[in-house]
Amino acid sequence: MYRKHLFILSALALLLLALPATASAQISVGVSIHIGPPALPVYAQPVCPGAGYIWTPGYWAYGADGYFWVPATWIVAPRVGFLWTPGYWGFVGGAYAWHAGYWGPHIGFYGGVNYGFGYGGVGFVGGRWDHGVFAYNTAVMNVNTTVVRSTYIDKKVVVNNTTVNRVSYNGGEGGTTAQPSADERAAERENHIQPTSEQTSHEHAASQNRSLLASENHGRPAVAATAKPGEFSGKGVESAKSAGETRNAASRGAEARDNAAAKPAGARPESKDNSSAKEGKNSSNSKSNKKSQPSEKEKSKPEREHSGR
Repeated sequence: MYRKHLFILSALALLLLALPATASAQISVGVSIHIGPPALPVYAQPVCPGAGYIWTPGYWAYGADGYFWVPATWIVAPRVGFLWTPGYWGFVGGAYAWHAGYWGPHIGFYGGVNYGFGYGGVGFVGGRWDHGVFAYNTAVMNVNTTVVRSTYIDKKVVVNNTTVNRVSYNGGEGGTTAQPSADERAAERENHIQPTSEQTSHEHAASQNRSLLASENHGRPAVAATAKPGEFSGKGVESAKSAGETRNAASRGAEARDNAAAKPAGARPESKDNSSAKEGKNSSNSKSNKKSQPSEKEKSKPEREHSGR
């Protein structure tokens, strides 16, 4: 009996060793709890650190002390042509279960959760692979085009909502009601790469930071997004903000990028003061031609400095 039991354990161990590095997202459901996650915090996106990085949204994970925030960050794609499908919380059978994210050739179902920055609940519009190079949609992504050259602008995919949907789970009371489409179901059946070691280390580091606990930050973590995984301080760290602050910052950033893209290289700025000065001078000459001598009333007026405006 003992030998038979030992043989079964050995066979199971060999089977686990033989499993491929890729696996289906359908087996990624882990912890289940009975309290839904908090709303998604609002935050700005750090500048992309370089070519080949793909944006991965932040999410609420669950640990021994309850929910904690895993900051959004830029991650190098583990394989050319692969995209990130974010994880999501789903309410099924009276409990909330976490469906882990994965890398794959197509975006799968992520619960209809609007994570922002190209992940609007369905698909991804923040960029695309083009002949082995990832190109960034600067209408959505915060990219320094002097560092990253592979970019394009597609404003048609941008949806400006007056009400920001911050629901962080699918199903249940108050959750999203999205259901997977045929294409998303097909994407789920593809072979995937599970979160990289950088991503798992990033989540582990977040779990050790008490300031990221929902019970401590009340839904507004001081580290909401980072430029690189595991870097929770210094340049490139964004804290949670109010919706108004983020929209204003995003508008200013988009306007600056549009102006930079529209302005020809080497173009010289117009001198408004000079043109205004010329107009003032012409106007002055015209008046002097009409009236050679000022009146006594005009002589008594104090001189005003011409501002050119």
